Amino acid sequence: MTVASPAGGLSRRGAIAGLASALSAPALAKLRSDTDFDVLIVGAGPAGIAGARRLAGSQWKFGILEASDRRGGRCFTDTTTFGLPYDHGACLLHLPPLSSMNAQAARNGIELYPDPELLQFRIRGRKAFERGLEDVRAKIDLEQFYAERVRCYGAIASAAAGKDDVSCTDALPADLGDWRKTMEFFLGPYRCGTELKELSAKEYAVSLDRGSALLCRQGAGILIGKLALGLPTKFFSPVNLVDWSDRAVALETASGTLSARAVIVTASTAALAAGRIKFRPNLPAPYARAFETLKLGSYDRVAIEFTGNLAGLEANEIVFEKLRDSKPAALLANLHGTRLSLLNVCGKTAAELSAVGEKAMLDFALDWVTGVFGANAKKAIVRTHVTSWNKQMWTLGAFSSAVPGAQGARKLAAEPLGERVWFAGEALSPSFWGTVGGAWQDGERAADAVIARLGK
Repeated sequence: MTVASPAGGLSRRGAIAGLASALSAPALAKLRSDTDFDVLIVGAGPAGIAGARRLAGSQWKFGILEASDRRGGRCFTDTTTFGLPYDHGACLLHLPPLSSMNAQAARNGIELYPDPELLQFRIRGRKAFERGLEDVRAKIDLEQFYAERVRCYGAIASAAAGKDDVSCTDALPADLGDWRKTMEFFLGPYRCGTELKELSAKEYAVSLDRGSALLCRQGAGILIGKLALGLPTKFFSPVNLVDWSDRAVALETASGTLSARAVIVTASTAALAAGRIKFRPNLPAPYARAFETLKLGSYDRVAIEFTGNLAGLEANEIVFEKLRDSKPAALLANLHGTRLSLLNVCGKTAAELSAVGEKAMLDFALDWVTGVFGANAKKAIVRTHVTSWNKQMWTLGAFSSAVPGAQGARKLAAEPLGERVWFAGEALSPSFWGTVGGAWQDGERAADAVIARLGK
């Protein structure tokens, strides 16, 4: 039951009751101050859920305020469009050896398995890689791709060791020849959602050694949702203002104002830079600059269900096109062994197509598929679905990367405001930015810092 305020909105008591009753009280400890909560978390994505799980094991009273109607943030598994799990956003889990998510997934009946990292290159109208090595030229092409990738990684690492920060494009070897466009797409938009010229070599270098990733058969969003069960969450509760001018932090929402001794904000850097959440006093200039330089790239998917196995591809095989003049994309074929394939459209191409609209994205996907696999591929399409992360109000993009000269932005943004407001999320992870594992680890980092602070 909620109590109406004289103005017709919800009173503070009503807002608190709504949050506290959202998933019941077992996770809430005895109130230890005159604030409504000890800790409030803004956002129920991986970082927010990880932080809340940490707090659930402590003595502190906490709650989560989520702007949308669901948990997971940029981890969203759609099970209705195709009748099987389809991740609109993140689908790989990095950091498995250093994360608690593996064991948690197993306890919740979620199957994780290694990404097979199968690559296939095609040139429009000609297959550039044949298994069995029947095509000697194709074997050379694939070997050269791996060799050039190693060279590019080495060049970026060498440039990062220098005094000045440069873009990754400026760090690349000058003699890449007809592999340059392919390398720029693979290293930039495909890996980071951003054009390579907009990526800091120093920041990129520390992210090179990420190791293998895991795929989630039921979907990354389903996993995050299961890990959030039992955590007190209030949906449809966008935070409009974080007032940290006093000892207690006040969060203004459409339902009323809540106060806490500490707040963890897990909103995307794009949402923060766009002013989706206001601060009083305003964010100090270094924080504002940090969020602006930790930009979100563009990364969308056109999900395509085919009548059968397109061109005899294996489960989770990645198909690239060796680039000449066409716009780039990459196909994740036969997701989890199903008939569903995901065309990843990334970077500048994704941003431009998304801005025009869903039809433009779909037309591009159909052109790419028929150009790479032949005209008959279009006839094998059963149905499609298009994502548009740049237009999601509380996300405004895909995942973060750092522009040249932005080294130190992640570390700075991880420092609390007045020992009362902490920020957390994939963008603040030192070397696993842009990943679910990085977001989860950083949410735990922020919660540990808050627990330590409140215990003093």
